[in-house]
Amino acid sequence: MRRRNFGRRAGTGVLAAAALTALVTGCGIRTTSVPVDAGAAPSRVPCSVTGESTSASAAQGVPVRVFLVCGSQLEAVDRRTPLPEEKAGGDPVVTAKGLLAQLLAEPSDDERQAGFTTAVRGPLVVGAGHKGDPAGTLRLSRQPEDLTPVALSQIVCTFSASSAGAGDHTVLLGGPGPYAPKRYQCTTELRERPESTPPTAVPSVSVATPTG
Repeated sequence: MRRRNFGRRAGTGVLAAAALTALVTGCGIRTTSVPVDAGAAPSRVPCSVTGESTSASAAQGVPVRVFLVCGSQLEAVDRRTPLPEEKAGGDPVVTAKGLLAQLLAEPSDDERQAGFTTAVRGPLVVGAGHKGDPAGTLRLSRQPEDLTPVALSQIVCTFSASSAGAGDHTVLLGGPGPYAPKRYQCTTELRERPESTPPTAVPSVSVATPTG
């Protein structure tokens, strides 16, 4: 008789424990699979180079600034060009050639560790505009539209921020063919989304350049 009562009490205890578990679960004390928004994950790409970055071909020279790709955006990087200072700042074509050479160069070790890359690929050269082009026109050896959008964005932002630009963050660019050059503009939106097509405007100046 005592054994039966003990079995009943044991069974009652099991039921009570199960009920308590259900009660606790019903109160919300349980593991949830719903993710908690703790904000954006910290980026491991610093996009910043300590000091002045120098390529192997430009250990010394005039300070210049080029735009490289980092974190899907364009970021300015300080470098040095081996061009003489009087030529680097006085002749827009010479300046453009020096800057293009920097864009074509592979990022330094410090730049790569900081997350920088370049989409500009050769063969690609830049020269003066054709006869009849607006003053300040630069001509690439390939049509700007034939370049990848990111590469063109790098060139536009780099040239427009230098003495090779046409003012107001713009640059007059054309290709080797007879097509008229376009005034490309480097905007905040373009630096944030370099995969988009650089905005253009009709050149407002139509003074012929003396070079052919």
